[in-house]
Amino acid sequence: MKKILLMLPAVALSFSVWAAPDEKAVLTHYADMAHAMYQDSLTAAKGLQKAVNQLVEEPTETNLSAAKQAWKTARVPYQQTEAYRFGNAIVDDWEGKVNAWPLDEGMIDYVAPAYGQESDENPYYTANIIANQKLMIGGKTVDATRINKELLAQTLHELDGVESNVATGYHAIEFLLWGQDLNGTGPGAGSRPASDFDPANCTGGNCERRAAYLQAATDLLVDELAWMTAQWAADGQARSAVMQGDAAQGIATILTGMGSLSYGELAGERMKLGVMLHDPEEEHDCFSDNTHWSHYYDALGVKNVYTGTYTRINGEKISGPSLSDLVVAKDAAADRALREQLDATLARMQVLVDSAEKQGVAYDQLIGEGNKDGNAKVMAAVDALVAQTRGIEAVVAALSIEPIAIEGSDSLDAPKKVFE
Repeated sequence: MKKILLMLPAVALSFSVWAAPDEKAVLTHYADMAHAMYQDSLTAAKGLQKAVNQLVEEPTETNLSAAKQAWKTARVPYQQTEAYRFGNAIVDDWEGKVNAWPLDEGMIDYVAPAYGQESDENPYYTANIIANQKLMIGGKTVDATRINKELLAQTLHELDGVESNVATGYHAIEFLLWGQDLNGTGPGAGSRPASDFDPANCTGGNCERRAAYLQAATDLLVDELAWMTAQWAADGQARSAVMQGDAAQGIATILTGMGSLSYGELAGERMKLGVMLHDPEEEHDCFSDNTHWSHYYDALGVKNVYTGTYTRINGEKISGPSLSDLVVAKDAAADRALREQLDATLARMQVLVDSAEKQGVAYDQLIGEGNKDGNAKVMAAVDALVAQTRGIEAVVAALSIEPIAIEGSDSLDAPKKVFE
């Protein structure tokens, strides 16, 4: 009899472990994770802001290096938030303010002659905001004497409807810190000198205006991340949109974000397209050669969202009711398969990280023409992302929800169009 009594709690525990969580609990934790990720992104951006202000105050190579490292640190939590795009309209509509790319850097500052003087697609290709206090926009003169947040966000960002006129966000800041990467698919990143921000020893001209632009763009990034963090707070609009609708639709939102980032955005636009064109301008962090980490953390973000886990920048580990918990109760094989696919993708991304960090071969070198081994490493990650997208689709079927719309890419779906 004693043996039977001892066994009963274990049986009860077994049932509680395998019981599916309430869908609303999964959505609540999904929103809580978003709030934590954007809060961390805001904290890291404030660290970047502090480093930028120190650089402007004392433009030394040491302070420039510190600002560059702060930029890289700021990318870690932000890239993990990208799995919240696509399904969440409020995030997708806003994302271009902080992470738009690629950009035509000649609109912002001086560029090398090889950049060219004009573009059929962009009349402001070499506008050089930093060098010009008056700009002709749409036949009207715009006063750019004072470079501030309003000028960048309200007048210049995506000027004339041209997406590559990126005046704000991480990549505008990246360009200002590193300068152009003039190495093509060879070794080396941008190498802007700290004296480009030093009015007393100015090497690039317009040093005070360049410093003002850098500070305004960084301050604006902080403002935008504060706004998005608030959207995922208890009374935030993004949280409400997920929580107040049909629970099944909320689950579909999670899967749409995972699938679209995995397939069309990361596998297609950010990775395979660059391999097809062998063009370093197609790498995500093209000035800093930090692309390997951005891709890695994008992939990690997809896994975070599925497993309901996230490690904060202070080391705190968050976990809770997850999409994986829902799936395992419906189809354990589908859950196991997707988890294995997510891990396989991260392993392929780790190869790219190791190439850059341990072997000294950066992402732009890997996608270079004639680099068969490098191309193969990138394509192995692309193939893993495509496979995990198929796993996401299997999970949609297992949950018996309506099919989701996953973003595509010509590079994956119609490769011939890329060269038309």
